[in-house]
Amino acid sequence: MEWTEALNRTIAFAEAHLRERLTVADLAKAAGISAFHLQRGFRIITGFSLGEYVRNRRLYCAALEVAGTDRSILDIALDFQYETAESFTKAFSRFHGSTPSQVRSAGAKKSALPVTPFLPVTISIHVTGGSRMDYEVAAVKGFTVIGFEREFPFEHSYTTVPKFWDEISERYFDRLWGGKTPETPQEKAVMEHGIGEFGVCIDGADDGKFRYLIAGAYKGGDVPDGMTTFDVPGGDWAKFRAVGSLPGSLQAVNTRVFKEWLPGNPDWEAAGQCNIEWYSNGDPNSPGYQSEIWLPVRRKA
Repeated sequence: MEWTEALNRTIAFAEAHLRERLTVADLAKAAGISAFHLQRGFRIITGFSLGEYVRNRRLYCAALEVAGTDRSILDIALDFQYETAESFTKAFSRFHGSTPSQVRSAGAKKSALPVTPFLPVTISIHVTGGSRMDYEVAAVKGFTVIGFEREFPFEHSYTTVPKFWDEISERYFDRLWGGKTPETPQEKAVMEHGIGEFGVCIDGADDGKFRYLIAGAYKGGDVPDGMTTFDVPGGDWAKFRAVGSLPGSLQAVNTRVFKEWLPGNPDWEAAGQCNIEWYSNGDPNSPGYQSEIWLPVRRKA
């Protein structure tokens, strides 16, 4: 399915079911693409996570109903998937800067509503200017990685994932690459498996979140405490090259993949439940530093 069409189907489905319980799995099924790639692409293109978007639309529609009807605040709250009037009022006030009572009063007086508008998004992507993306599609044999894992929300990933790298670098990489002899099982694993070569994003168990591994190619043996392994599936992968200091250069390429490469691509579409960041040796702060985004793909029918 064409990428922009899939995202617009997601929005249309959400609009039709704002008063019902919605999960990322429901939205992905309606879109016809994986939940993992839907969440990544939606966040990059719209600036909102799926959860944020649905929540903001509910709060705006609820505000119109508060102002224009005599229904109880609790009934409206329950309709829009809030469990109590208190939780609804808290979210409503945070979003609009006004309480439901203030909005109802303004509606009764036919005065301007003190609410924050949030209208449905229509996605239409037009790629103009810029340079052609540097990539290749290649068959990759399945392999296993080992590393340190943490779960992140898509909503804040461009800031939280780099902090995770800083934490692991300070704990292991800076000292080991500086010449420290590996002593603990974790330090030995970092050196033996080349941990730090890959950043692996994996579909998470909870809505709005994904698993992330700072990893290397697993060569066998014991898996130390605090570390885990993941089997990367074989198949066709699109590899997008980035040149420049991190994390900016890689994040820019990742954004272009979803905003420029996937929309309307005549041959390939995203597949699978993970993608990979590849990091070369060298100074990641250098303007000539090389890295890559690997995205599993399949040929369009």
